Amino acid sequence: LFLLLKRGKCLKEVHTVTEALKTLYQEKLLPLEKYYDFSDFHSSSLEDADFDNKPMILVVGQCSTGKTTFIRYLLEQEYPGSRIGPEPTTDSFTAIMHGEIEGIIHGNALTVDPNKPFRKLSSFGTTFLNRFQCVHLPNRVLESISIIDTPGILSVAKRKMSRGYDFPAVIHWFAEHVDRIILLCDAHKLEISDEFSHTIMALRGNEDKLRVVLNKADMVDSQELMRVYGALMWSLGKVFCTPEVLRVYVGSFWSSPMRMTDNRKLFEQEEEDLFADIQNLPRNSALRKLNDLVKRARLVRAHAYIISSLKEEMPLVFCREKKKRDLIYDLPIIYSRIQQRYRISPGDFPDCAKMQERLMSHDFKFKAFKPKLLAGLDELLNTDIAKLMPLLSQEEEETADQLLVQGGPFLGSQMGPFIVGNPFNHYGSNGESDNVSNVEWVVLKDKPKYDEIFYNLSPHEGKLSGSKVKGWMMSTHLPSSVLGRIWKLADVDRDGMLDDEEFALAGHLIEVKLEGFGLPHELPAQLVPPSKRQHKNSGTEIRDNND
Repeated sequence: LFLLLKRGKCLKEVHTVTEALKTLYQEKLLPLEKYYDFSDFHSSSLEDADFDNKPMILVVGQCSTGKTTFIRYLLEQEYPGSRIGPEPTTDSFTAIMHGEIEGIIHGNALTVDPNKPFRKLSSFGTTFLNRFQCVHLPNRVLESISIIDTPGILSVAKRKMSRGYDFPAVIHWFAEHVDRIILLCDAHKLEISDEFSHTIMALRGNEDKLRVVLNKADMVDSQELMRVYGALMWSLGKVFCTPEVLRVYVGSFWSSPMRMTDNRKLFEQEEEDLFADIQNLPRNSALRKLNDLVKRARLVRAHAYIISSLKEEMPLVFCREKKKRDLIYDLPIIYSRIQQRYRISPGDFPDCAKMQERLMSHDFKFKAFKPKLLAGLDELLNTDIAKLMPLLSQEEEETADQLLVQGGPFLGSQMGPFIVGNPFNHYGSNGESDNVSNVEWVVLKDKPKYDEIFYNLSPHEGKLSGSKVKGWMMSTHLPSSVLGRIWKLADVDRDGMLDDEEFALAGHLIEVKLEGFGLPHELPAQLVPPSKRQHKNSGTEIRDNND
């Protein structure tokens, strides 16, 4: 696909939507932003990293609503520096990104890295940068997405406390640059504090990215949950002031046993819907970037006409301050005049009150109207973006199966009997160690008690099917995503059934999880059942002989 300059000359050949958007921005939109001082009134200019970065998820919510726990549930491991507790424990903005070596990069160093999309955050000052960090983590989920953890929004009791930086403004910056915003609410904390209201107002204009989660819903019964849900919808309706009803996902996003299981099926369906939405973020990333660029281009066009109109009205020498005050006061009339004259939608214009506030501190030394720059912008909106649509469709078709978040709770068919459909799927290797023959099996001491349960479930030819094991495993009240991982680890021979040793292994892993410990990503040597070790060692010998 060839892109054209505003004069009709061939610009360059592009092969991906992201490359095309980057070129269009640099050649047709960025010059207009610089000419009309767009960054003084709105967001800063975009860099290559803003186009090239992976999809990002912003997790926000009041203190102790389970933000960090939600992230740990997604990653199935803790990240360096994370702390969880009943009181505010996350006091920093943390970007959690993939890296082969685990480590932390602090804010001041992070904002000078050209490969990270955070350089423009330096404008929020040293106080904020001291509360900003990036964590690198070798995690399969992070190979496809990045996650931004945020400090808890202060409650009503703490609303007079100052953070030392403009928290809503930082949230607004992230909201403009991420692909998805997860707003977590606690079933026991539905009050809307001042900072919570200001934070939600900072999300305005990005409602299409917003997903609201009513967390810790297993801690209330069905009747109380219905009342909590209604109260949450009423509270959010007052703050968002939109006629559309927000989509609220109800559930408990942690790996601990559920307190009340009356609504377990509902919680699992809601979790499946939310995770499916997250899983498709890489596939929809190019479309999101295209939409954001179009939204930005429309705002830049409206901004250019506003500045040009103010320039025309300003006197050259005398009474400039008085005229400046009059123009700021009459800004709504100027908006209306531009809308009628150039047929621009009112939705493309910036918020009038915020624009008036920023104009008050400006010197009003604007540049004159430049038709050629606006002609290039019109060409971008009317022609160039339309040309990208076939390339976008082609990319989606070619990478439909590749661009999905993998790992963690996004196991799909690997959850065995804990999904709807055939419980006897075959999976890939666990990646266990091969030389395990001489390692003591740690489950051996508890095997007699698991054998009693195993034979009470009436095995057929020495094995239990997924449907027979499922009921017993569900009685532990652990989330299905956790039980799915336990099934995947325990079914060592991948036959969709469990023998007595595999069943004992599943029971051991359940006990480990109930005691609050994490599950291994791969089955370690000491957990491989003895009857499965000889098979693995023989497989290793065959491979070595072939080499």
